[in-house]
Amino acid sequence: MRGSHRSLPGAWKTYGVTVLQPVEQNAVSPGLLGFLVVAALGLALFFLIKSMNRQIKKIEVPHENEPGKDRPGDENPPNPPAK
Repeated sequence: MRGSHRSLPGAWKTYGVTVLQPVEQNAVSPGLLGFLVVAALGLALFFLIKSMNRQIKKIEVPHENEPGKDRPGDENPPNPPAK
């Protein structure tokens, strides 16, 4: 079956041996600047998540089954209706 296997893009098939084409000198690649931008974004994300976890840990969640603690809003119960 001819064409049943995939070949590398930009490669030549010669007698069963894959020969890569030479890289063009004018080819555009992300290079060092692209790496530094992605690394800076990753580092910023790390510190943002760390800060967010610290802020979330500061939140006090009221537990419904705690004895002796009233729910917020129960400080002033409504007056009974007049007859």
